[in-house]
Amino acid sequence: MKIISWNVNGLKSIIQKGLIDFIKKYNADFYLFQEIKTKEIPLTFQFLGYNVYSFPAEKKGYSGVLTLSKIKPNNIKYGIGIEKFDIEGRVITMEYDKFYLINVYFPNAGVGTLKRLDFKLEFDKEFEKYVLSLNKPCIICGDFNVAHKDIDIYDPINLKGYAGFTDDERRWFDHFLSLGFIDTFRYIKGNIIKYSWFSYSIIARKKNEGWRLDYCVVSKELKDKIVNADILDNIYGSDHVPVLLEINI
Repeated sequence: MKIISWNVNGLKSIIQKGLIDFIKKYNADFYLFQEIKTKEIPLTFQFLGYNVYSFPAEKKGYSGVLTLSKIKPNNIKYGIGIEKFDIEGRVITMEYDKFYLINVYFPNAGVGTLKRLDFKLEFDKEFEKYVLSLNKPCIICGDFNVAHKDIDIYDPINLKGYAGFTDDERRWFDHFLSLGFIDTFRYIKGNIIKYSWFSYSIIARKKNEGWRLDYCVVSKELKDKIVNADILDNIYGSDHVPVLLEINI
């Protein structure tokens, strides 16, 4: 089973930049997109053989998640049941016989001012509670908006304390993994340095000055079923690049 997660930073824009060809090329069973920034979903995805599940934000041109699935779920849930988070279109959960697949877009703590750090940390805690309430192993993919370890950011000394690299955000991710979850990229690739987000500056991409903000995390019960995990850092079109998980389940 192949899963690809990608913060596309605008669905309409990424479609114009070759998204459909990308979908056809990789032929994944699931595509999980974040930051779609639209309520208008083209029929093209259905023509390609996917079931389409969209959870846009109420605010126009902001946030929102979209899941494409070749395999129809038993049940689907939009959000985590807390209005102030759910109006921003951040979580889609699909239930299957043996697992849950969760598409998530974590809030940004706020560039420069950290004005949404408290909001982000509250979302972290509530998302954690939500996931722990589920009664099957989970596959959680999306933009976590945190660079977990020093190895996950190109300049850990000078960027310490910036949104996405605060001690509070990183501690929560440590805690979350300690509850019985696996960062699949690190599990497969060890200490290989790859990043999933770059500023739109051409220089940043060329110099590999990035952050690893996007993850596929799975319940420890699925550890032996992980086949491959990677960051597709040769793909362009967004400030993020796709992350891939292959798992036998």
